Amino acid sequence: MGVVGDVAELLRMQYVFPDRGRAAAAELAARETAGAYAGLDDEALSARLTADLDELCHDRHLRVRIRPPNVRDAVSEEDWEAAWREQQRITNYGVAKVERLEGNVGLIDLRVVTHPAVGGRAIAAAMELVSRTEALVLDLRRNRGGAPQGVAMWCSYFFADDETHLNDIYDAVEGTTRQFWTWGWVPGERYLDRPVWVLVSGETFSGGEELAYNLKVQGRAKLVGATTRGGAHPTTTLPLSATLEISIPAARSINPVTGTNWEGVGVEPDESVDPAESLEVAHLAAARHVAAAVPATAAGEEALGVLARGAAV
Repeated sequence: MGVVGDVAELLRMQYVFPDRGRAAAAELAARETAGAYAGLDDEALSARLTADLDELCHDRHLRVRIRPPNVRDAVSEEDWEAAWREQQRITNYGVAKVERLEGNVGLIDLRVVTHPAVGGRAIAAAMELVSRTEALVLDLRRNRGGAPQGVAMWCSYFFADDETHLNDIYDAVEGTTRQFWTWGWVPGERYLDRPVWVLVSGETFSGGEELAYNLKVQGRAKLVGATTRGGAHPTTTLPLSATLEISIPAARSINPVTGTNWEGVGVEPDESVDPAESLEVAHLAAARHVAAAVPATAAGEEALGVLARGAAV
């Protein structure tokens, strides 16, 4: 059937909005018949198909791309899983940095939201390292997404029990809805009764957006930076050939607080600043909190020093 035909078939069978998927599939077939994709190499074909899908479906998650070199030999589901797990391992399950800033403010730089079954120990380790801080900055500016199960684990550290309803995901293929709640137990200590700032940018995407969105609408964190990219449809990644793959949304998020999601509009920050300056802004806000909350302590003295300089990191 060929790459374009396979894309059209997947749109008809698996896309989260069936009517839109069928219409897009018919248009791709018509464009192929007209010769729109003839003679294109992998790079040009993936770019053209992604642009056409964006035009037809307006979905940030729906795209065709060149397969990463480490999965080009992954011809079975087991091969793909092994390659994915190795990629998670060598990137430390998305935890790029954990640091104690002046004023006893924790900082976690999180680039990917891993599945707890794969990287749960890394999540727990990061939260353990900041468990004794007075405030926390969670940096999601470069977070490109991940697993909703991982989002639930991260969120669970910021709520007292298992009674916070975080998100629902409707699966269009199965016709089912799965609810995600905070956990009744987490490894280590929960991070309660202390403020959290979340850094976001136009690069923040998908699962990173859900993490920010959940914490914002539940009133648990303040978001600082710029509006996020706007992708709320969980995807399945499938090979089209040895070198091409498609990410196709087969589900959609429904937040129990807002009744909607951030698809196409992104998650807006509480304080809009240049993302390059957002860490400094959040650190200063955290330092103000620490200086007021624990003034007669070493952390309080450090926080006063941060405020006196007017600069953080």
